[in-house]
Amino acid sequence: MYTDRERCVRAVQSKDARFDGWFFTAVLTTGIYCRPSCPVVPPKPENMVFQPSAAACQQAGFRACKRCRPDTSPGSPEWNQRADLVARAMRLIADGVVDRDGVPGLAARLGYSTRQIERQLLAELGAGPLALARAQRAQTARLLIETTELPMADVAFAAGFASVRTFNDTVREVFALSPSDLRARVPKRNAVRPVPPATGCTLQLRLPFRAPLNPDNLFGHLAATGVPGVEEWRDGAFRRTLRLPYGHGVVALTPHPDHIGCRLTLSDLRDLTVAISRCRRMLDLDADPVAIDDQLRTDPLLAPLVDKAPGRRVPRTVDEAEFAVRAVLGQQVSTAAARTHAARLVTAYGDPVDDPEGGLTHLFPSPEALAAVDPESLAMPRSRRTTFTTLVRRLADSTVHLGPESDWPQTRSELLALPGFGPWTVDVIAMRALGDPDAFLPTDLGIRRAAQELGLPSTPAALTARATAWRPWRAYAVQYLWATDSHPINFLPV
Repeated sequence: MYTDRERCVRAVQSKDARFDGWFFTAVLTTGIYCRPSCPVVPPKPENMVFQPSAAACQQAGFRACKRCRPDTSPGSPEWNQRADLVARAMRLIADGVVDRDGVPGLAARLGYSTRQIERQLLAELGAGPLALARAQRAQTARLLIETTELPMADVAFAAGFASVRTFNDTVREVFALSPSDLRARVPKRNAVRPVPPATGCTLQLRLPFRAPLNPDNLFGHLAATGVPGVEEWRDGAFRRTLRLPYGHGVVALTPHPDHIGCRLTLSDLRDLTVAISRCRRMLDLDADPVAIDDQLRTDPLLAPLVDKAPGRRVPRTVDEAEFAVRAVLGQQVSTAAARTHAARLVTAYGDPVDDPEGGLTHLFPSPEALAAVDPESLAMPRSRRTTFTTLVRRLADSTVHLGPESDWPQTRSELLALPGFGPWTVDVIAMRALGDPDAFLPTDLGIRRAAQELGLPSTPAALTARATAWRPWRAYAVQYLWATDSHPINFLPV
């Protein structure tokens, strides 16, 4: 996108918010960089330089605009619609791998050398993994500075900086203000005073997205399939527990017209960046709904569904392994039965958590805990017990790995090789856990019923052939087709 100069100039001159996060505008005369929708008067085209990432702008010596705050733009849709090395690396960087394990840890997760990863990231994004992680740390630091009253030393280490000095230098370089000055610019707030990170902290955040966003199927699906003790719908918010690298958390996500309200309680503030990244992935907030809907509207039978409720997202997950287990529990049973099976496992094998605000009681059990389950204790057919036990053992010993770095075709092949894994199970995991935007479920009963009602082919082979025109957004077509049913997953809970 950023290499198409004429298109970028038009986007900046029209202040088009659809392109926020796709590229950044660095202004030669002021030394600042902005998002395309920045409200100030656009600079002259000859003074604009376009970069693919905030990190590239910072590498080139530009400072973040104080008006449009480009560091808080929605993430680029590129990293959620691709499965190549750069996209997988970006998903891992967003998940905090570089901060925790360094670039060698990133390379090990991806199976490439550090030199290969650095070369490809520099070529496409104008910044290497360290610079990209640094930009993310700066954004997290700003968030903590502006929304909490934590001491600056606690902010520095919670954001992932190795020292207070590095934190101070980075904030000054990126925002042209000291941390104290940045905090002083924020109006007096009524936020709850947080306690030290070792005890826990609650933050109120706003998660941006590209409009339009239809919350009905997104929150309806999460609420209707929620596992008691781990997830609940309460007071207009979807709440769930989070298993995180340094501890655990509880998040409440509330849909609003222009953002998602996020109330996040963490046992360790170092998990803040990871928790935000996983919540954004679960709600598919970095999608480009205009591009997706425009493509699906080219099919005259889908167009009315899109026009009626544009901006549908794919409800995803905060934990890929958890979702795979739940997909197996849901094979050939009702939504209620799947929730019951999962709730029993949560009560017996999940780690207890304290939730003073609601009815959340546990983290979903880890693969290691589930691998110790006695198969005879599972109230399901013997063949599904075999499927369940094989999956959790492979997840526990990492012979099957599900994560942000997963290579979609390779992971599909690994799952299909497991007993009891057919195309439906693999594709629903690809769609909701791996994040493949082109995953398709032609054998799903709800999809076949919707196709028949709309006049689309209803046999799997014929429907798959028709769906070729919907690529690479077939997972979103699934959401529109499911929405023709009266199932609770399609409606925002009351």
